[in-house]
Amino acid sequence: MTSVYAVTLVLLGTGAAAALYRVARGPTMLDRAMSLDVFTSLSMCGVGAFAVARDDYSDLPILLVLSLLGFVGSVALARFFSGRSR
Repeated sequence: MTSVYAVTLVLLGTGAAAALYRVARGPTMLDRAMSLDVFTSLSMCGVGAFAVARDDYSDLPILLVLSLLGFVGSVALARFFSGRSR
């Protein structure tokens, strides 16, 4: 099973690198905000995969905090961008 975890972490790392690239090179602020949401989701998946690999689920409160942070951040950015016009 360790090869499955290694492949999972490589794929999550590749997705995180692509999301961080979009944060740096995004043409608009909405692209940057969306890529930060994707990065938060990928980090949650990484924490979950790490918990499964170690067979220790004491890191699950971290997932709860990350999910709440992602939700509140998305709502705040949506409210901020809805008031702006081009």
